[in-house]
Amino acid sequence: MILGEGKGSIGSMVNDRERKLISVIVAAYNIEQYLPRCLDSLLAQTYEPLEIIVVDDGSVDSTAEICDKYVRENDSIKVIHRENGGLSAARNSGLEAASGDFVGFVDGDDWVEPQMYEEMLLACIRTDAQLAACGYREVGQGAKELKTTGKHLELSMEEAMELFVNGEDGHRIYNSVWSKLFAREIVRDLRFVEGKSSEDIIYTTWAIAKTARCVWLDEPFYNYMIDRSDSIMNVKLEERRFQDEIPFWEEQVSYLKGLGLSELADKAAYRFYKRLLYYYLDFRNRGMKQAGKKVMALLKNKQTEVVRVYKKDFVPAGDRVRMRMALIWPEGYDWMAQGYERIVVPLKQRKTKRL
Repeated sequence: MILGEGKGSIGSMVNDRERKLISVIVAAYNIEQYLPRCLDSLLAQTYEPLEIIVVDDGSVDSTAEICDKYVRENDSIKVIHRENGGLSAARNSGLEAASGDFVGFVDGDDWVEPQMYEEMLLACIRTDAQLAACGYREVGQGAKELKTTGKHLELSMEEAMELFVNGEDGHRIYNSVWSKLFAREIVRDLRFVEGKSSEDIIYTTWAIAKTARCVWLDEPFYNYMIDRSDSIMNVKLEERRFQDEIPFWEEQVSYLKGLGLSELADKAAYRFYKRLLYYYLDFRNRGMKQAGKKVMALLKNKQTEVVRVYKKDFVPAGDRVRMRMALIWPEGYDWMAQGYERIVVPLKQRKTKRL
């Protein structure tokens, strides 16, 4: 159901005694130059009460000192200092300490818009939803152009999972937990898989599955840094994809099947196989041909299932052709894709500019 643009205020819907406490968990590791901006953005939120839990994950720069300074100066901020255990472990420590009725996550090198948590909580209250998801703005070199509508959608669990699994850019629920506000009742017993990256993939799947209703806000309340060369997302690419991302995508498919959502599981499988084709091309473009061969070997090992899924009506004809060619002649598929990027994409861009 379309709710329209956000409107109203918390004050007009609940009295002070009924105000919900929001716990925001901030994971921080060696981000001394970014953390103040992040914490200042949370202190500038238009909603209160807010419980800000900063988890210093064994930083060796001045991150710990910055955390302690903010704690001394702001009653709403708490800090947990722990030995380095990775992002998932840091978030889990924050979850153990959180006492809010709702829970949000922020990565310490990012920042949020002042109205983010008021708008997301208001949307949950208006729709009786257990999860709110919003858009985000990329910041840094290579950031994509942002197009948003400001619309809010009320969704059932099945509709939210469809938007999460099968949505397109500009109209989808993203994997990231930092673009969401979770009712504590659905995350009380959920924990991130430790020792892995890309853990948001399965965590968000689990969380949506526990909801009765969700609400999606097509508004960019979160600012996401994409150009940090030392970020988790920019290092050990081959290891991250094969050890973390691919197993999580496969687990998502199995989990949806276990819920009895067979059609949605097939859509998730289609997206997964399509993503493997992207990995193949990306690895080859980076000169990582052995990694590309590993991806293609994985696809060919799953060929029977890939062919079954790609016969589904929801798979575009063009994607069927691309997958068929990749399985038969991988190098030819790479050549075809490069030609498409060099010739077809510029022509389409010029046509769009003329219109």
